[in-house]
Amino acid sequence: MKNRVMLIGAIGAGKSTLTNALLGKKVDAVKTQTLIYYDWIVDTPGEYTENPLFYKNIMATALEVTHVCYLQDATSGKLIFPPGFSTGITKLPIGVITKCDHPEADIQRSLDFLRSVVVQGAPVVLTSAIQGVGVAHIQELVKMNDMSSMKAYVESMKDDRLLLI
Repeated sequence: MKNRVMLIGAIGAGKSTLTNALLGKKVDAVKTQTLIYYDWIVDTPGEYTENPLFYKNIMATALEVTHVCYLQDATSGKLIFPPGFSTGITKLPIGVITKCDHPEADIQRSLDFLRSVVVQGAPVVLTSAIQGVGVAHIQELVKMNDMSSMKAYVESMKDDRLLLI
């Protein structure tokens, strides 16, 4: 199977904007109403993570991907993922903090949130899809087939916007 990533996160977390940035598209993001498959990316509606009744959709879609990006909006004081959520999905996890360039971004709070959700040792990418920050790191991480490769990549990059939890 070709590596494919699913983006999950709250409504308005930046999943569609990040999808467009990852694909190099210069279009305005629109509210995602259902699963949308773009080449190597699956964009999901925020309702899938905000409402536990839709968790089965996330689990079913996870069967079709190799990686899952857990998006946390740096401007939001709300965590929508339950603790340890990534342990229930046996795909390679990538934590993604979106909107890092926003004046109201709280990076430390977002990191703390992701630490409670994503397994220890997972990479976290600080992004601004509008500015293109962190996009290349996500593209590279999705090409990798195991946690040790992702960890080695993070350690080799020496980039303060690319961390390990």
